[in-house]
Amino acid sequence: MTGYSRKWQNRANNDHGRMLEQMIEAGCNEYRVKQLAMIEKTPEPFRVKKINSQSKTFTAYFTGKAQPDFKGTLKGGMAICFEAKMTTSDKLKKDVVTPNQSACLDMHAGLGALCGVCCMIKHTVAFVPWGIWKDMKNLYGRKCMTESEIKEYEVPTPMYADFLFRYKKDLIAYG
Repeated sequence: MTGYSRKWQNRANNDHGRMLEQMIEAGCNEYRVKQLAMIEKTPEPFRVKKINSQSKTFTAYFTGKAQPDFKGTLKGGMAICFEAKMTTSDKLKKDVVTPNQSACLDMHAGLGALCGVCCMIKHTVAFVPWGIWKDMKNLYGRKCMTESEIKEYEVPTPMYADFLFRYKKDLIAYG
């Protein structure tokens, strides 16, 4: 891949990644309004190094390892923690979840939280349970999932990513 086409691909992936996060945040807002969950985006840990007041820009550096993208509480008290990943290619690799994010998800899952990866491959949005994501190699014979494989975990996207689609009936019945 040439430098120009790689830059274009990276920019397209970043734009699509932001779009997925916006869809997830809209879902979080929908669940909050319906009092089904309170889920928030985890801010990236960084520190401002220099501020340029003329250009209204700043220089910053990361101060810690990235955590899973979203954390919160479901109606009834169960915690939720998940990572958001997106690709425009035909497969999503397991190792896009960093070792630190994986360790955090393992810990949350071990404590009883609902954990997973809300992902998008091309046009399919899915919420893949953490246990499935972790066992990808045994389940699919490789450390990646294709768009057709995530369809089993596909969620509706009316105007937002309805990532709690499979759990909403239980949440509504709870209260």
